[in-house]
Order: sequence, then C-alpha cells, then structure tokens
Amino acid sequence: MPWKDKLKQLKGEFDSLVSGGGQSSHAQAPPPGHFQQQQQQQQPPGYGYGPGPGPGPGPGPGPGPGPGPGYGYGHGPGPGHAPPNAPPPVPPHPPQQTRPGEQQQQQPPPVPPHPPATAAASGPVYWRPQFRPDVPVTVEWDAKLGNGPDGWGNQELEHYTANPENAFHTPDGRLVIRAVANSAAPSREQRYTSARLVSRQTLSRDRGVLTGFIVSPCAAGIWPAFWLLPREPFAWPTDGEIDIAETWNGDRENHTCLHWGQHHEPQKHRVLGTRIPDMHARPVRYDFAWDQPGGQAGQGRMLWYIDGRPVMKAQVPPGTRPLRDMTVLLNVAMGGNVCAGKTPADGYYDMVVCALWMADELEYGGWGRFEHDWGNPGTPQGNTY
Repeated sequence: MPWKDKLKQLKGEFDSLVSGGGQSSHAQAPPPGHFQQQQQQQQPPGYGYGPGPGPGPGPGPGPGPGPGPGYGYGHGPGPGHAPPNAPPPVPPHPPQQTRPGEQQQQQPPPVPPHPPATAAASGPVYWRPQFRPDVPVTVEWDAKLGNGPDGWGNQELEHYTANPENAFHTPDGRLVIRAVANSAAPSREQRYTSARLVSRQTLSRDRGVLTGFIVSPCAAGIWPAFWLLPREPFAWPTDGEIDIAETWNGDRENHTCLHWGQHHEPQKHRVLGTRIPDMHARPVRYDFAWDQPGGQAGQGRMLWYIDGRPVMKAQVPPGTRPLRDMTVLLNVAMGGNVCAGKTPADGYYDMVVCALWMADELEYGGWGRFEHDWGNPGTPQGNTY
C-alpha cells in the first residue's frame, strides 16, 4: 500500500539521520560504572599517616585513601613478617576525597605537601642538607652504629645501622628515619633496627636559627627525636644537650628540654611539654634560635618555637660547650626507660624530615622578633625535674 511505502521511506530517513548525527557519541559512551572504575585505576596508592593498620595485618592495605595499598606511619607488617630488603618509596599524600555514602571521619587527616624551598627563611640560609635520592645520606650525616653502652644509656632495644632500610631520601625530597620492629628475626641485632644520624655540619655561628619540618611517629615503645649535642669528643651531660622535638609512647606531646647535669641534679634540667595531637599526621615546624655573643661558653640566650609560637626560653647554662659546636641529631629509639619499658609492635615507624635548614635569623621579624619573644613574660622558662 502507498502509505506503507511512504512510512518505510520516512522511517529509513529518520534512521539515517540518527545514525549519521549521533551514532559515534553513543558508540563511545562507557557502560554504567566504567568511568568510575577508570577513575579509580588512575588514583595513586593510598597513603595514610597515623597509627597505621595496627599489629597483625601485613604490609598490604592500610588506612590510606584510595584503592591501592595504604602506607601507614606506624605499624606495618604483622608479627612474623620480616621487613623487605629495600624500603618502599614514600609517595606524596593524595588529596582527600569522600565518595557518596562514605563518612569523612574514616579518612586519615591530610598531610601538607613538602614546604617549598622559597619558604626557607627571610635571612640567608647557610646550611640545607640535600634530600635527594641520588645523594647518599652519609654525605652529610654520620650514622651511629649498634646498641651503645647499656642501650644508649636508657636500656633501649634498637640497634642502629647505616643501611638504606633505616635511613633514606625519597623522590619528593624528604629524609626518612625508619625504625623496624621484627620480633621474628633470628638475631637480637635484627629484631629492632633504626638509624641515628649526626650532622657533619655544626651550628658554626654565635647566633642563628635551626628550623625543621618533621612528621613524628607516635606509638607505644617509640621515641623519635630532633636534638643537639656537641661535636665529639664531649662530656655528657655537662657539655650540654638541647632537645628540640621528641615524643614517646605515642603521647603526642612534644618535650622541649635542656640538660647539663645528671638526673640526680634536678636544677640542671629544664623541660616543658606541648600537646600536638596531629604531630603524627603533618609536618610540624620546629625552630631553635640562639644568641651567644662572642661564642663565650656559659653565656647567651635560647628560644624554642613550635609552629611559630615561642614555647620555652632559657639562658645558656654555665660550663656548657659553645653553641657553635653543636651538631644536629635525628633518630628513632625503641623501648627502654624513657618508654617505660614498652616494646613496640612489629612494623615500621617513620620519622619524616620534610625540610631542614640553618639561617641567620628568624623569619617574620628577625632579631627584633627574638628580643620581643625573649622579653615577653608569657614565654615560659621551663621546669626543673
């Protein structure tokens, strides 16, 4: 019938129009869920800062976001898992994303990126160690070895090594001090290993500021420290010890300290605690500023800062070595008296140094800021034992 022929003609023209104008876009449209899967495949591995997956799980999925294996600052491999022969890289922290139906509190706190080099200091920087993978750590640091006398004086468990498993640079410009607990290792020297680095560089000047951005591991039996001791040989503690950043047993409290006497001489110690609940999850800024005119031993002033806020001040004690002779120490101790005898669970514990430098003066005010903070009655002088 003619009307049927006409209908077929119109239908053919319509099909031709549809196939010519829109078929290619329809052919490229992904099936439901394909785009989401593609996005997930492009995400970097999850990287969680914090207590990690906890004792028991192996080095697989951690608390980090994303579908890849999480990497926790804290407990890594579970009991019986030996550490790998080479340290895994420390990838940058991916942006936090919350998918529909997920709760934000399940995600670990975000970690700020590596502070840029341009933010170093308002005054000239006269020392900045190179945190590059092609530069061996030992170029600018001496690695202490072994368990020391009486567990480094505190009955500590760790054996310090110069191995890249315990201290290494990352591709994104960080220095990682890694303590590894592996109770299943065959020898005592292998069960608890870590690194204790001493800078070849000294403060070298009579006034200046030492700055570090550090993520600290927080867990039972773990004791990271960023501190100063005189260049060897020296007499401890009478030559002086300055503690800039240390925390133990996961208390998430920074312990600012000055020591120049034995433990039975309480008047020769100054200590002060500062709560930093997220010190395990972000780079905290620590500054130590000193002014010792003429480098005269036993004279001068010191100020400690956390995230730009002065937290303690002290006179340089009599009988101590000139501050210009001080070296920088970075280490992660394990167990011992300071940790109240607690033993860390099997796993990795990373102290991440994101930036470190020595400069001529404080940022945002220089020595005028130092004088203001020193004279401020709100800046505490610390407590004795």
